[in-house]
Amino acid sequence: MATRNNARQEGHSDRSGKSAHEAAERNFANSAHEWRRRFAEAWGTFLLVLIAAGTATVSSTDQVHLSHELAYAAPGPIVMVVIYFMGAVSGAHLNPAVTLAFAIRGNFPWIRVPGYIAAQLLGGAAAAAFLHLVLGFDSGLGATVPGPGMSNMQALLIEIVLTTGLVNTILGTASGARNVGTNAAIAVGGYIAVAGIWAGSLSGASMNLARSLAPDLLRGQFATSWIYVAGPLAGAMIAVGFEWVLKGGPTRAGSRAAQGDDRP
Repeated sequence: MATRNNARQEGHSDRSGKSAHEAAERNFANSAHEWRRRFAEAWGTFLLVLIAAGTATVSSTDQVHLSHELAYAAPGPIVMVVIYFMGAVSGAHLNPAVTLAFAIRGNFPWIRVPGYIAAQLLGGAAAAAFLHLVLGFDSGLGATVPGPGMSNMQALLIEIVLTTGLVNTILGTASGARNVGTNAAIAVGGYIAVAGIWAGSLSGASMNLARSLAPDLLRGQFATSWIYVAGPLAGAMIAVGFEWVLKGGPTRAGSRAAQGDDRP
């Protein structure tokens, strides 16, 4: 009897989980909620740039309380948090390269791409403006530039490789066109933190043109901005190709497999 009751409860739980997932999918596909998704992307990118650029700014002047290594890793945990609290709303792309990758992959409608990217750029610019307000231009606003002894080409190659890994991680753990759930949050946040620790002193480990353009726009300095536009975009394209090699086309089975379900 207890076994049958447990089976009924598990069956009810499975149906409830499936219903909740289906409701979330319908909500994500509902165009009436597009304003909410764009707001989420702007707010999430604001938080990402605030932490990424803010910790870089503070560590450059006060390594006693905030080391460079900790500052380089800081974007990882904030991305993890944002995926948890709003991934179901907008997908928590937070990065134009990610939005483009999802669209090219066939998991995200192209008609939404301009609105998402505009929201991400706006959120990043707002974060840089906030840092300028409280810290001033002399702080550097956490701009990403090639590290000492690094040429522009070296920094570009690093950004391409880092972004390829990041977008491959996102495509491989995301649910369809969304970063949702424990797997995506931990994997993506962990990758960003580790990549930052390794390459933060080399290229800035941006992997995100919204994060890099925001301080440059406020400072009016664009000498190396192209690195942090071309690098993430090229890396995203390579990652889409790798995902196709690894999992084939964007099928529903592929989306389930990305969540750890290998059923055909």
